[in-house]
Amino acid sequence: MSQQRHILVVSHAAQQETLEAAVSVLRLLDAEKVIPVVRDVELQPVTDAAPELASIAVLDRDVAVADIECAIVVGGDGTILRAAELLRGAKVPLLGVNLGHVGFLAETERDTLTDAVQRVIKREYTVEERMTLGVQVLVGNETVYETWALNEATVEKASRERMLEVVVEVDQRPLSSFGCDGVIMSTPTGSTAYSFSAGGPVVWPSVEALLLVPMSAHALFARPLVVAPDSTLAVEILDRRGGHGVLWCDGRRTRNLPPGARVVVRRSDEPVLLAHIHDSLFTDRLVDKFDLPVTGWRGPAGK
Repeated sequence: MSQQRHILVVSHAAQQETLEAAVSVLRLLDAEKVIPVVRDVELQPVTDAAPELASIAVLDRDVAVADIECAIVVGGDGTILRAAELLRGAKVPLLGVNLGHVGFLAETERDTLTDAVQRVIKREYTVEERMTLGVQVLVGNETVYETWALNEATVEKASRERMLEVVVEVDQRPLSSFGCDGVIMSTPTGSTAYSFSAGGPVVWPSVEALLLVPMSAHALFARPLVVAPDSTLAVEILDRRGGHGVLWCDGRRTRNLPPGARVVVRRSDEPVLLAHIHDSLFTDRLVDKFDLPVTGWRGPAGK
């Protein structure tokens, strides 16, 4: 591995605010003699905005993923998910700078950008492993597709006018069948994403578990489920009405599902690494992100 330090900067360069923040990060890295690295698609926008940055390297052209020390991700949770996909399996920690709306995956906000970059340069951060999902699609006995997810794998109906008929399974045993708009299989990290919107429980990231959350299910027993992290979840698309489904993983990777298709979800062996520069508790993040009312709390002094 090269002795020169390389830090990847991932952004949504098509958005002006994000581009300006990314250029600020690149300049800070360059000033400290750390080689800033960008994706090929981001090179032209950032060099147009900051032509003095001659040291910028391009990922996979000038620098291998294995030589990346850390990734600073500027944007919302969608940009962090894009970076996680880019660095899958590379053991590179991601530090998110939120320029989006809620931004649960981000570690810091735009107004503390300079401090965050300096902490990364000084290696003053801790690294947390976040569970991911391994996702397998079978048609008959044949595996036709395999992928992964940090937040969730969602089986959804393909047609707005037609309900999806499914049977759900836990640990290779059938649990219930029903018509629905879809089924979300989520990690604790994803419990504040799509699963949350569908009425699923909020699960602290330190909890190891898998979630299954039906969407608009027509059944007496179609409640959100929380199961052990070593459990196996599955959703089969029934051929009762000839309905087709669609698999979405983190809203980024997709696969069409014919009647009879079976989606199996397990814990993956490859976690995503998140860098932390703060010691904030998840409870405080919930209060801050959702602007929850806590007036009148009389808890321990000094907290």
